[in-house]
Amino acid sequence: MTVITRFPPSPTGFMHIGNARTAMFNWLFAKHEKGKMLLRIEDTDRTRHSEEAVQAIYDGMNWLGLSWDGDAVSQFSRSDRHTEVAEALLEKGMAYKCYCTSEELEAMREKAQKEGLPTFYDRRWRDKDENDAPADVKPVIRIKAPLTGETVIEDKVQGKITIKNEQLDDFIILRSDGTPTYMLAVVVDDNDMGVTHVLRGDDHMNNAFRQKIIIEAMGWDTPIYGHMPMILGPDGSKLSKRHGAVSLEDFQAMGYLPEAVFNYLLRLGWSHGNDEIISREQAIEWFTIDNIGHSPSKFDYDKLENLNAHYIKELDNERFSILVQDFWTKLKVPQISEDMLKGFLQLADELKSRAKTLKQAAEESVFLSYSAEYNFEGDALNILTDDALTLLKDLKRSLSGLDDFSTDSVQSACKQFAKENVDGKLGKIGMPLRAAITGRTQSPSVFACASVLGKDEVLRRIDFAIDKLSS
Repeated sequence: MTVITRFPPSPTGFMHIGNARTAMFNWLFAKHEKGKMLLRIEDTDRTRHSEEAVQAIYDGMNWLGLSWDGDAVSQFSRSDRHTEVAEALLEKGMAYKCYCTSEELEAMREKAQKEGLPTFYDRRWRDKDENDAPADVKPVIRIKAPLTGETVIEDKVQGKITIKNEQLDDFIILRSDGTPTYMLAVVVDDNDMGVTHVLRGDDHMNNAFRQKIIIEAMGWDTPIYGHMPMILGPDGSKLSKRHGAVSLEDFQAMGYLPEAVFNYLLRLGWSHGNDEIISREQAIEWFTIDNIGHSPSKFDYDKLENLNAHYIKELDNERFSILVQDFWTKLKVPQISEDMLKGFLQLADELKSRAKTLKQAAEESVFLSYSAEYNFEGDALNILTDDALTLLKDLKRSLSGLDDFSTDSVQSACKQFAKENVDGKLGKIGMPLRAAITGRTQSPSVFACASVLGKDEVLRRIDFAIDKLSS
């Protein structure tokens, strides 16, 4: 049997991190089994449909490096096929037309709530003669759910799960306007696309029992199910925007690498011994459904950040430079010059050793821009007091006399100046110097920054700070 999985997102918004993990696990399992993963856009809800959201799905998949086999399938384009199956179920006697009005359904719902019943539809049209149908009501088509016995699903993640069939309702498979419901469309598409394994969130567990009714009524093969626990926020509640970033777009914008997000999501609900750093190739080799955990996982933003820092250190400097340039653009660097890029590469190793995100690396290196306009962060302004500016005036004289403006030479000059003026406390010199030449309180070594900028630019920036901030 060739394993075929599918990832069926709804294009109604951003690419949630939970959906991304579902896509990953389906992709990894298919790759491990040398099978296929299909992409199906579940776009039957045209009122919420968004082409931008469809593109976000494609972009998110591509960013994580999750390819799919064949063309992406639009579920909406298959509505005729869904209707065909609904009609076939009707002919088989496995479904029926229901002519209940909205008022009747509301009355049933209220009655069921009062009596504590699990379903509200009382199946009044299940065996009723259609000759009794009201002429002014367009019917829906409902499935005939089994009334007695049990339904069993051998779930690859959750284990054996059994429910009493009396808990199942005669749910709608075709609406009165002729459009198929999600419950029908998913089953038809999975069958027609040859899906062998359905790996999805455990919030779909109840759907599996209902979908199995359609599968068995049509005489189709039941796919192998694996319902994965949800991803929770740090506080144990469902992960949402109130916890912070929740979409791939969020994490990308914050400067996380796709390999870090991939590695983190892989370990969020799946394990291979005590391995934490796992390459894509190892993940494909090791991935099995059996190692998917049974319990929900809490999203740990600090852990992701630390993992991202690891992968930033692993970057070669050329790719690091290209990635950071995107963030310079977002920081509105007016011009990314060759000198700026050259300076960045000189500082790249130290920046990689410091940075937890690409955004941090960009912020700590944006000072390399030779812009006429220069902005100081609030914390930097707090450091550049009148006393600090006075020290900088004197320090400028010492630095201007240097013929060698290497990192070591600048550091030696600053140490000597500190010894002569502030009892050898280098921080009293280094901190205002950093604030003056970078506009920030956080950067690579201030002496390395000064060396990369060069003597003329450092002296110009000291003058600029003194002129702008002297009271």
